Amino acid sequence: MLARNRFILLVVVGAVLAIVSLSLQFLHLIPTTPMGEERPSQGQVQGQGKSRKRVIPVPHTEDPDPDPISEAYGYCNTPNRSEQAWEGHSPVDYKLLSVQVMIRHGDRYPLYAIPKTKRPAIDCTLSPKRKPSHPQLKSFIGHMAQGGHGRWEGTLSSLPRLPNHSACEMGELTQTGVVQHLRNGQLLRQAYKRHKLLPPDWSTKQVWVETTGRSRTLQSGMALLYGFLPDFDWSRLTVHHQWSTLFCGSACDCPARNRYLEEEQRRQYRLRVADTELERTYADMARTLGLPPRQLRAANPIDSLLCHLCHGLSFPCVAAGSALGSGGCLTLAQFAVIRRQQLEDEVDRRRVGLYRCYAVLATHPYLNRTANRLERVAKAYAPGRKPRAGGEEVFTLSSAHDVTVAPLLSALGLEEALFPRFAARVVFELWKSPHATQGQRKGQRQSQNKASGVKGDRSKGGNGGDMFVRVLYNGEDVTFHTTFCRSHDSHATQPLCPLGNFLSFVRKDMFNVLNATSYHDACYRRTG
Repeated sequence: MLARNRFILLVVVGAVLAIVSLSLQFLHLIPTTPMGEERPSQGQVQGQGKSRKRVIPVPHTEDPDPDPISEAYGYCNTPNRSEQAWEGHSPVDYKLLSVQVMIRHGDRYPLYAIPKTKRPAIDCTLSPKRKPSHPQLKSFIGHMAQGGHGRWEGTLSSLPRLPNHSACEMGELTQTGVVQHLRNGQLLRQAYKRHKLLPPDWSTKQVWVETTGRSRTLQSGMALLYGFLPDFDWSRLTVHHQWSTLFCGSACDCPARNRYLEEEQRRQYRLRVADTELERTYADMARTLGLPPRQLRAANPIDSLLCHLCHGLSFPCVAAGSALGSGGCLTLAQFAVIRRQQLEDEVDRRRVGLYRCYAVLATHPYLNRTANRLERVAKAYAPGRKPRAGGEEVFTLSSAHDVTVAPLLSALGLEEALFPRFAARVVFELWKSPHATQGQRKGQRQSQNKASGVKGDRSKGGNGGDMFVRVLYNGEDVTFHTTFCRSHDSHATQPLCPLGNFLSFVRKDMFNVLNATSYHDACYRRTG
């Protein structure tokens, strides 16, 4: 009898476990991760809908005391892992109208050489058989050979479209850098494919590509564009030249910006010379190499050491008895001290605030052009508006440097964002909400527009209550961490940021930190 009851109990428990197992299997059928990511990062809530928490994941920011070595590997951005991409995620039935992308170039060869050491042995030609590789690398190489059919502004036509030296030249893009941006482009293609962002017969004006006059930025831009638009039609493409790394166009003259930069550099110098461990480390490294510490510091050894780390190469060594040096190898511990000081410098930079003032003036011209583009696209969708011939800038790609992306992040108020790694990307998306699901009465729209700096009830005018922006950094949605949308009503009907917030920020509010009302006022006003 006892055995029989035990048997019945086991049957019942087995049935319950089977039901639970089936339930879990069913739950796992629901897709919950963003494009290209295997599993969500801690703190993210999956899915889509009208809850902000479901649209805005928690961004990865610096730890209170980050490990310098781990941080450095993150900076390398080695393309050997799955990558998340929250681009293209929105509440149901929202229409994606425009995407503006700013990137940092991919992995490059060092800009500086450490005296008396051998340069890193890296091949900068491209080979699909060499790692890291990418499924599109071979076709990308072939497509770049047809680049003569494109239009290149200024001196861009004289730059190589592919890295091509078996022994890399200073600052040259590596195969790793090309693969990083092929992956970026592929991620964006997957993210935006279902939104049909670009028509198959896109016009020259609808795809805007701009780059500085460096081969590494041009080649990075081409790699991302090819990943995004494989085998694009060269005859429809114009590559525009930005002569300044700040992408400031005709608005580069700004005396106050230069003053803030000089003050920031003095702050940086004072912090560095006060670091006794850093000075002792430089002295030890110089002793090993037989160099004066001042000469070693001027050679910026961290740039070369990062290249060794990112490519898995041993740190430089010199033979004992060479000149005045004691001989030996530079060490990971020495590298860690320099990176530690750089991370502490970033914390002090935020505390003092000089860099933020510089960043606002450095990036306003680019942000203003971005705002104007988004507003033009928004107005093009106003009821009764006839589309302009050739359309608007639906996809814009700006290929730049760390000195471009870093101030952009600071100006947007993303002070806690990690320093721009190789192949970093900042994305601005413009969304239109469906009128049928807005759920807003006129009074609600007016209230929202007033808070956003938009006059009157302009939700039907192209840049009012039905137009929204998102900002993403390396695939993470950081919209509600920006200055212009940090205080946006968390209970608003739409879990996105009104376009009016962004327009008001760029045209006036971003100058509050400078006690000014405009770019011209902030640049030229004399202070006591």
